[in-house]
Amino acid sequence: MSNYLLDNNILSNVEEQVISIEIDSVTLQAELVIPENSQGIILFARNNGVGRYSTRDRYLSHVLRQTGNLGTVLVDLLTPQEEAIDLRSKYCNSNVQFLAKRLIDVTDWLLNKPNTSHLKVGYLGDRTGGGAALLAAAKRPMSIGAIVSYSGETCLTSDVLNYVQAPTLLIVAENDLPLITMNQDAFQHIRACTKQLEIIPRASQKFQEPGTLDEVARLASCWFSYYLASFQERELSIHAMPWCQSLFSN
Repeated sequence: MSNYLLDNNILSNVEEQVISIEIDSVTLQAELVIPENSQGIILFARNNGVGRYSTRDRYLSHVLRQTGNLGTVLVDLLTPQEEAIDLRSKYCNSNVQFLAKRLIDVTDWLLNKPNTSHLKVGYLGDRTGGGAALLAAAKRPMSIGAIVSYSGETCLTSDVLNYVQAPTLLIVAENDLPLITMNQDAFQHIRACTKQLEIIPRASQKFQEPGTLDEVARLASCWFSYYLASFQERELSIHAMPWCQSLFSN
């Protein structure tokens, strides 16, 4: 999947635990990892109940922890029962409102726990999860420090996007023309003072081409590390590389 060569021993004093998050009448399972001295924590927005087991999300979370010293939360936004029903109905995984509500609930949980309440929260989402991240951020503008959406289905109304205030990075694949158009339209309506749209060369929607997911990881890590920091001296300047060769490959 990736050319990143990451040393599993780089991070020390890491708090890692599988947690249960009680929300209304359901319990969500999540993996919480917090490196020492983290200033931010990234909540992954995935449109199903297997967020903890997504190979792509586990890779991205590993990069964010090692290169950005960021905490990560891989959460199953659906319960096992909801996931089983959704395999037939496809209701939840395509319902942006439902997913955004779950993201907000998990965000509130993080902000009320002693070991995470001091951390700035960022959202990372793809597909419907990308749209849900934007919607949740619009509804909690003071709680979210930064957003990264990659291959996000961002077909939200301008009334919603106008309320997105957090620094927002939209990442799309060069060969995914429908999502490029969708994200370009969303970009125009997002009112955040800091926003950026990056197109990854030679990539398709799932970023399976060599080096392309590495580039998503690099951009996301830079974005979150910068905008979740305590202060910024100047505007961040990052762009997709013209060729997708990982900075961490041999």
